[in-house]
Amino acid sequence: MSSDVDIATKRLKLKIALEELREMKGFGTELVTIIIPPDRQVSDARSMLQNEHGQAANIKSKGTRKNVQGAIESAISTLNRFKTPGENGLALFVGSIIIGNNKNRMVNVVVKDPPQPLISFRYRCDSTFELTQLEDMLVDKKSYALFVIDRAEAAYGIASGKRIHVQEHLVSNIMGKHRQGGQSAQRFERLIEEAAHNFFKRATEHACSYWLPNLENIAAVIIGGPGATKDFVVKNEYFHHEVAKKIASTTFDVGYSNESGVRELVDNAGNLMGEIELDAERQLMNRFLEELVKPAPKATYGEMMINKALDMGAVDTLLISEGMRKNSVDLECSSCNHTWKVSLSRTDELPKCKECNSKDIKEISSVSLIDELSTLAGKGNSNVAFVSTDTEEGSQLLQGFGGLAAILRYPVM
Repeated sequence: MSSDVDIATKRLKLKIALEELREMKGFGTELVTIIIPPDRQVSDARSMLQNEHGQAANIKSKGTRKNVQGAIESAISTLNRFKTPGENGLALFVGSIIIGNNKNRMVNVVVKDPPQPLISFRYRCDSTFELTQLEDMLVDKKSYALFVIDRAEAAYGIASGKRIHVQEHLVSNIMGKHRQGGQSAQRFERLIEEAAHNFFKRATEHACSYWLPNLENIAAVIIGGPGATKDFVVKNEYFHHEVAKKIASTTFDVGYSNESGVRELVDNAGNLMGEIELDAERQLMNRFLEELVKPAPKATYGEMMINKALDMGAVDTLLISEGMRKNSVDLECSSCNHTWKVSLSRTDELPKCKECNSKDIKEISSVSLIDELSTLAGKGNSNVAFVSTDTEEGSQLLQGFGGLAAILRYPVM
């Protein structure tokens, strides 16, 4: 699996885990949060928990004392499975949560190998779990490079989240119009054009030097200006070739080529900035839909057909909706010992046994369907794309195709 897909998978898994953890509430300070960054020892956390278990004996409420000590014991038991916190750290959420009608249930949720390293060690007992460090990992760090220019001046910077940073404002000092005639006119014109070329080169080199170190986090380079210079600079390839790959196809007219122009560019390009990633998703979905209606389609959907295509190595790109919340669950019938696998959401009831119709069913193991399919895709060198539900096409993937679709390398019957 490529590093980009690996990180996207980790982010989506974390997003799903946080959705569930946010909903969990305890009766009192009975929910235990343990955050272990990669530079701390698991043994240190175990020792601290053993000490806290002893301290919890002083809690006056019998019910609270029992639940806190039970949560700490469960946490220690879980930590015994780990020798190290891993490359990015380990987060553990344990406790007795309210499930309605004054009832409670013990939960034990482990977040291992998050998308980014955990920063600091935390231990907390509260009525909710401490999720701040993990929630910060889901903040979109994508940014947009901004560049405005005319023959007199230029400015560049970056927009990230709600912040606009203008890095530098450059002035050209290009000579204005002149009244010289004859050969002098041609010479002055040549000098002016040479000065303009040097200014365009200086401005774009400064901007590219600023953007290149973090180019992987830049979603697009957006160009603007009050005249035709902006299009001339793009067309004549003044930008570094790696930066040029990310230049948006649309340029924008703004009133100035200074800091005010950069801010006006953000206002004018706001819709474009929000649409860039969604456009990539639309293109994938449109490619899938166009292929699907062909006589011998190189596309398929539905869990059964996608599993078949993945087993055959036929999947070029696997499309998974970010709204899909299913697990692949192994079940066993306690009456006849029949075992089988189903896909269930967290709110689905366990089905009856297909062999004896018994309701006495137990869950043997459960893994996220996203994890299972992503792993299969990695083995077949297939691309994986996570599609948001923010577009009509993305919503169609979730509602019309069950959240799973695939663009194939060849037709699969």
